[in-house]
Amino acid sequence: MIVIKFGGHAMTDEHGAFARAISDAIATGVTPVVVHGGGPQIGEALKAAAIETSFVGGFRVTTPETFEVVERVLAHEVGPSVARSLADHGVNAVAISGRSSGTLVAKALTTLVDGTPADLGLVGVISSVNPKAVNELVAAGKVPVISPIATSEDGAHGYNVNADLAAAAIAGALDAQWLIIMTDVEGIYKNWPDKGSLIESISAQELESLKASFAEGMAPKVQACLDAISAGAKSVRIIDGTNPSALRDALLGVGGTLVVA
Repeated sequence: MIVIKFGGHAMTDEHGAFARAISDAIATGVTPVVVHGGGPQIGEALKAAAIETSFVGGFRVTTPETFEVVERVLAHEVGPSVARSLADHGVNAVAISGRSSGTLVAKALTTLVDGTPADLGLVGVISSVNPKAVNELVAAGKVPVISPIATSEDGAHGYNVNADLAAAAIAGALDAQWLIIMTDVEGIYKNWPDKGSLIESISAQELESLKASFAEGMAPKVQACLDAISAGAKSVRIIDGTNPSALRDALLGVGGTLVVA
């Protein structure tokens, strides 16, 4: 099984390149599970609602008012849109919310990737994953498309979870062979935005020793790699979601940044 975090240009996939790559992978016996982001769409919806937003350490500060918009956009707009795009190209995809399906349970995220304390509101860190709904869809021959919204441990409210970190937790819970994270850059850069500093391959141990040095936008992706491998995923590859051939290449084992246990 592989977990693919959709992000960047792949979210629209006008020409079907990413859907075809997934379809081809299924034909070779690969079992994919998709987790999607939606940062730009959330930003547009918040702007339209005249709700100010800010980021701390790569995470969107989420008030209850902001959370309502985040959940609506991710679970009711972006997720179904990704599933329809996949279905249009022959992939039997079904959108589910991590919260309403009972898949993702979270608690408040109170520290940034570098250990700095932070009050991020309803931003969560996954505390447990129940793969029942995902496994049922997979057993029925469907591709789950999961929104990174979680329920609180007491079930009283929801949490906005960084999609990279949600994908990492799901990959670990499913004992996935790979986690592929699609983003808007080629991989992990040691000194962003220096394009010459792209890391092609690195061990989780070495990445752990470097993680405090990464720029804010890269920090959650770095943590996602470490979380996925710590939870049981065999390897993580971060690839460029703006490149239509990137997913196909990643499924062949090349491109981006490879993080290994």
